[in-house]
This record gives sequence, structure tokens and C-alpha cells, in this order.
Amino acid sequence: MALLGYARVSTSHQKLTVQITELKSVGVRDDRIFTDIMSGATDEREGLQRLLARAEKDDIIICTKMDRLGRNTADMIHIVDACYKKGIAIRFLENGLSTEGTMGKMVIQILAAVAEAERERILERTNDGRIAAMAAGVKFGSKPHKKSEMARELIHQNQSVSFVMERTGISRATYFRLKKHTCLA
Repeated sequence: MALLGYARVSTSHQKLTVQITELKSVGVRDDRIFTDIMSGATDEREGLQRLLARAEKDDIIICTKMDRLGRNTADMIHIVDACYKKGIAIRFLENGLSTEGTMGKMVIQILAAVAEAERERILERTNDGRIAAMAAGVKFGSKPHKKSEMARELIHQNQSVSFVMERTGISRATYFRLKKHTCLA
């Protein structure tokens, strides 16, 4: 039986050190800690794949938090189930949960579903806020360039392609993109 650790952060601006320190404090050796610096939205992570390839029957994988292992219910269930079938347990330090035994596996799956539902609620609230801002007149994206504004005005005046390009310095492709949007407006 070996203790194996897994730590993950989403971006290079975040640090793995806190998670690694926690893993070491419960007895995971340095050479048995696998890490990733990338989103947990996929299980196609190099460190995770190496960990799962290394783990054997009766090993225990330790993560500091559930969301470090997987971001959605489907991924979590896939990882937990694959490990469970191979006789590998997973423990989460933050809440003391473990997949050891039938009840442990069920609790993990329920909590993963709850975490995914919360992320979906956050996305809904974000989208609702974005829609409200747009309704209030907030413009998203970069501000229009002065050349584009001038080109739109010239296009609206039915000036020729060459005249608009020469006067504003825009490319032919930009002219036609602006013309398309000017005609639609």
C-alpha cells in the first residue's frame, strides 16, 4: 500500500506549495506527489494520468479538496469509479471524506453533484448580470477604433471601397466587415 498525492491549480499565477505541504503532512512522500497546473475541466491532465497509471490495488490517493481532482460530476464519477474498480481509495483532506467502502463512494458522488450544481448557479448568475448590463446599455468588448467610426460614416455615405480605404487606412477585409455590419444596423 502506498500513499499517493495529487495537487492541482488552474493557472500559473496560483501556487501548488500549500497543497503539497498538506500532502506531505499526512505522510505522502515527495516522489509520490503528482501535480498539474491547468483547469480541472478535463481529466486529460498529465499529472493526473501519471498518478492513475502509477496507482495500484490497495493504494490511497490523497487530495486536499474534491475540486482539485475533478470539476464536474461526470469526471469525478469516472475517476472515482475507475479507482474503485482497481481497489484504489481516494481521500480528501478538507472534509475527511474517503471512497473507502460503499458509503464513501456514494457520499463522494453526491458531493460532486452538489459542487457542480453550485458552479452552474454561479454561471447563471453571471449570465443574468451580463444580460442586465447589456439591457442597461453597457457595451462589451473593445471600444471601436476611430478609423472604424470614420469608415462606417463614409460607408453610410455610399463612398467607394478605394475611397474609404485610402481615407481611413483600413484594409479591404475590414471595409467589407464594417459594410456588412453597417448595412445590418
